[in-house]
Amino acid sequence: MKILSPADKKKNTICNLILFAALVAVLIYIDATSLSVDMIVKVLQKGCVYAIVAVSMNLLNGFTGLFSLGQAGFMLIGAYMYSVFSVDNASREMVYSFSGKPIINFQLPIIVAIILAGLAAALFSFLIGLPVLKLKSDYLAIATLGFAEILRTIIQWDKFGRVTNGSFPISQLNTFKARLADTVFAKMSFVIPFFIVAVICIGIIALLIHSTVGRAFKAIRDDEVAAEAMGINLAKHKMISFVISSFFAGIGGAMYAVFVGSTNAAPFTSALTYEILLIVVIGGIGSITGSILASFLYIASQEWWLRGLDSGTFMGITSPIFRNGFRLVVFSVIIMIFVLFFRNGIMGDREFSAIGIYKAIRNLPSK
Repeated sequence: MKILSPADKKKNTICNLILFAALVAVLIYIDATSLSVDMIVKVLQKGCVYAIVAVSMNLLNGFTGLFSLGQAGFMLIGAYMYSVFSVDNASREMVYSFSGKPIINFQLPIIVAIILAGLAAALFSFLIGLPVLKLKSDYLAIATLGFAEILRTIIQWDKFGRVTNGSFPISQLNTFKARLADTVFAKMSFVIPFFIVAVICIGIIALLIHSTVGRAFKAIRDDEVAAEAMGINLAKHKMISFVISSFFAGIGGAMYAVFVGSTNAAPFTSALTYEILLIVVIGGIGSITGSILASFLYIASQEWWLRGLDSGTFMGITSPIFRNGFRLVVFSVIIMIFVLFFRNGIMGDREFSAIGIYKAIRNLPSK
């Protein structure tokens, strides 16, 4: 990892202060206008969830070279594990009223349940990884995708209803949500728990990538034969990458349950995995900050900026072409443009940093 000089550290601090001041200015502007603060909070919360899962997928696909499509399955495990241990005790009988008396009759603190969700996903990934990590490329992708779909079906089986509530949702969860206050600053405070969890998870992944183990991952990605010749245990390091990626995908699933406030298997389809994969590709395979940036851009575009295309009026323009489903058409065109003109993604394999922006601006040619 590159060590910054004192001068660069000072410049980096100045850039960060400027970015923070800009953020405060944006919040003040939002508070003074009629912009939908609730929508912004929703985008930021969901963006944090997707960022965790996208970076975890990038660890596996971008930094280790393992093409896995099982993220939705591990998110499903995390979401259900969190939900089972987070149902409000007073409402548990009501929540499981269609599935029988629940087996789990106690409630865990939010943080403990989130960590347990990640551990459950990691355990399942270890068991699945024993046979499937012997496969490569498309075969690994097909196997992990099949696992996710099978798991989604099993969880909805009524035989497990006393644990998973079968095909019925698990609601009345213990979450970070509370009644929102009137000011934008109070409403924005409900993003903080999601932001903290995302920073911790992504920070751990970043430290791992820049460690000796992370360099082994990159060596496996670049050339397995050469990596093995250098003494790297391929099976061991592939399993480590797979388990760690699944652990954070499970935490992402738990945070998704916190975001929604209830859990059912419907959202955790293969389409969700493709969404996460699309975010990784748009951001740049092998770029952590690219995945983070693409996550927020993707959610903001899908949930907020382009929503008017389905309602008949967009940016003050009313047209019959703005009808239900047109948003997906425009969004698909935008994705095609990204793929055609940014083939390596927004960031490629580079990382975003305040000091990098400073140097780029400083190196701009003067008139």
